[in-house]
Amino acid sequence: MAVKDRERFSTTTRLKLLGEQTAARVYRSQTRRQARRSRLTGRAALLALVVCSLVVALAYPMRQYVSQRAEIADLERQKRQAKERVERLRDLKARWQDDAYAEQQIRQRLHYVMPGETGYIVVDPGAGRQSRADQGRADRPWYSNIWDGVDRSDAAE
Repeated sequence: MAVKDRERFSTTTRLKLLGEQTAARVYRSQTRRQARRSRLTGRAALLALVVCSLVVALAYPMRQYVSQRAEIADLERQKRQAKERVERLRDLKARWQDDAYAEQQIRQRLHYVMPGETGYIVVDPGAGRQSRADQGRADRPWYSNIWDGVDRSDAAE
């Protein structure tokens, strides 16, 4: 027994026993960490898979939603512009139904005069810069100028 006691209490034996115990503790802690890491990695992978699935599942509907909202905004803008145009045309129609406005426009645009009135053409001070053809057109009635324009466009073809 003396040999056994010596071996049991020898420094070498104690260091060897201490090393084995330490190695066993390290091994157990590593396996626990690895097990925890494995579970964490599995959870993370599952979470990443769920998030990716949601992103893929919602990407197309979100794109459609955004494009439809843009289209709705564009149609509302067009509707607003159409309403404004309708209002302008209603105002213009109401003005044209007023005889005084119609008479004013006829006199201004077509150079009409009422029976008994004398029509005058005011010559522009810058008329000296006009060509002879332009001066000749100013002296003729408006319908002659229109007919000449039709003849010129027909000749151009």
